[in-house]
Amino acid sequence: MSKPDELLVDVAALVESGRSNQMTLTVVAGGAVITGRLAPEAVWRQRVSEVLADSARLNEFSAAFTTTTCEKKAPTHLHFHVARILQGRVGIPETGGMYRVAIDDVSAWTVGDFSYSDQ
Repeated sequence: MSKPDELLVDVAALVESGRSNQMTLTVVAGGAVITGRLAPEAVWRQRVSEVLADSARLNEFSAAFTTTTCEKKAPTHLHFHVARILQGRVGIPETGGMYRVAIDDVSAWTVGDFSYSDQ
């Protein structure tokens, strides 16, 4: 098991503390480039729960995202919202998605998000 990047853990901890929801980040994880804005886990879970609750086929999964632990520990995941997976010159999905990425899986990262063009 690789040791997580301490600086990236610190960035995630600041986001989790609620001090900022404006941090944009681009990561490489499993060969994929993901770019977007980070959210605290609780906010991310709530939004995913709302999306699932609005779905006729998936609403039964909504409750799985409302369960949280109160234990304070170092973050193990990054929670992206309005994020895109970059594929060539295209960002997928166009409107941005909700992604959870294990910090241990991040092989490279940079502050900021990449713009993209589908033209």
